[in-house]
Amino acid sequence: MIPVHAYEGQRVGVLGLGRSGLATAAALAAGGATPVCWDDNEVGRLAVTEFEVADISREREAADLAALIVSPGIPHLYPEPHKAILRAWENKIPVDNDVGLFFRALMDHEPEDDGPDPKVIAVTGSNGKSTTTALIHHILQSTGRPTQMGGNIGRGVLDLDPPVAGETLVLELSSYQTDLARTLAPDVAVFLNLSPDHLDRHGGMGGYFAAKRRLFEAGVPQHAIIGIEEQEGRALASVLDDPMLISTKERLRGDGRSVFMNKSFLTEWRGKQLAAIDLRPALGLAGRHNHQNACAAYAACRAVGIPPRMIEAALTTFPGLAHRMERLGETNGVTFVNDSKATNADATEKALLTYEKIRWIAGGRAKEGGIDPLWQHFDRIAHAYLIGEAAEDFAKTLGDTPHTVAGDLETATAKAMADANPGDTILLSPACASFDQFPSFEARGEAFRALITPHLEEAKS
Repeated sequence: MIPVHAYEGQRVGVLGLGRSGLATAAALAAGGATPVCWDDNEVGRLAVTEFEVADISREREAADLAALIVSPGIPHLYPEPHKAILRAWENKIPVDNDVGLFFRALMDHEPEDDGPDPKVIAVTGSNGKSTTTALIHHILQSTGRPTQMGGNIGRGVLDLDPPVAGETLVLELSSYQTDLARTLAPDVAVFLNLSPDHLDRHGGMGGYFAAKRRLFEAGVPQHAIIGIEEQEGRALASVLDDPMLISTKERLRGDGRSVFMNKSFLTEWRGKQLAAIDLRPALGLAGRHNHQNACAAYAACRAVGIPPRMIEAALTTFPGLAHRMERLGETNGVTFVNDSKATNADATEKALLTYEKIRWIAGGRAKEGGIDPLWQHFDRIAHAYLIGEAAEDFAKTLGDTPHTVAGDLETATAKAMADANPGDTILLSPACASFDQFPSFEARGEAFRALITPHLEEAKS
């Protein structure tokens, strides 16, 4: 872990005892602080055996805290602040999160080995964060650069190892993580895109965008990489000094720095073409959305000095992420794709645009707007199989598009397999959160894999 020495000898509240909260408590203790832990869920409290547990929303418990560190899943403003945060504000106690502590700790950290200072690449955006982060990490590993990956993917930021000289830490940061961090200091920051999500948590699109842009305004990265396919990206780029722009829709052949797609070629431009990479051999990066991820990862790796040809070689070996347009296999001419990570319409749109003759399994706990934005792609759907809380509403939206209200994933998968013809793709891309029937999108994707695997294995035998 990365020890946090900023509160040595002081009591620090830790609110939320999930993965990041437990790592935060351990990092504070390693730096000489006394963590005082609380979770509204008794199960979370019972998991803590090494540290003090106390209700820090009470005046007596909160009065002597030097800071309150809040886990990402706990609201600090909308839809309403947690009562422990209100108590901290009343007592003028600084409120921070693990990301803020991470950057403070990194500023104090001196690697034991001589060499270049460690670098931090931070990736944010509505869709593609995990793939882009994992792709950057993969490229760095492939080129022999010491690297770790964490944040909203993999390990919590404070659970990472203290970096060695010349190492690059690659972080996926959600709006929940950038919104509250008191310190943000990445060397390279990436903004991919913006689409409606988490609006209740941020009080609307304006608050959501404000949380994302803090990484660039409070963080002041040396290199800013900005996707400009939405107006928010263009607005952000306009207030930054010399950002590197990325686009899959526009050939950015201006005077500035850019990475864009020219047909199937990823192109680096700085007044002239510096490199062009054919992405067709990169099978783990199929689809326009993955081309955006590739452009962003390429730009980030160039910012830390990786040559184009080394990046090109690594792109072709990237396997993709589990649960994100993950090709599970094919049997009898039918392809199975697990896109359980698509929890909103914008993410699902990427999958619908990548495949044809789709037998679409969708539904769960709907996000704002449901699947209304996807109507122009309904002609790509051979049949939809609807599950979860959103099934009836999605059926109304689909209208004349062939569909079945299946109710649950097992039924939907069985019906899709029974109906499928050679050339079809059975696609789990729910456009919904999982929490009505599954604890996470990962659990939903694994359940789909478990339903499909016996049929794939039978076809092989």
